[in-house]
Amino acid sequence: MSDKQYIDIKVVDGGWDIDAGQQPILCSDAYSIAQDVKHAIMESGLARELQAERNPVLRANVLLQIEQIAEQDLRIIPGTVTVTGDVSGTVGLSAQAYDSEDVINTEVNI
Repeated sequence: MSDKQYIDIKVVDGGWDIDAGQQPILCSDAYSIAQDVKHAIMESGLARELQAERNPVLRANVLLQIEQIAEQDLRIIPGTVTVTGDVSGTVGLSAQAYDSEDVINTEVNI
């Protein structure tokens, strides 16, 4: 795993993903970046703000703020972030990272 640039513990549903030996499973690169961006969005409180907002103009403003949070991550190429939010309670985000050929995709359920 030494060829991986970003390594993190994989978090699923708010807890560590554990293998059969009760050891945390590791994630790397694009998945790790997506996980970090997802946590930044959740910690910002904007996901909850989006959940409460019904005005389409104000919802678009919150989605823009979420996009800006994602672009603050230095591993993400500015201008490649796209954020979608629907009334059902899911915020989808995709972006391109400097060091990864894979597209970073993540969802935040609110």
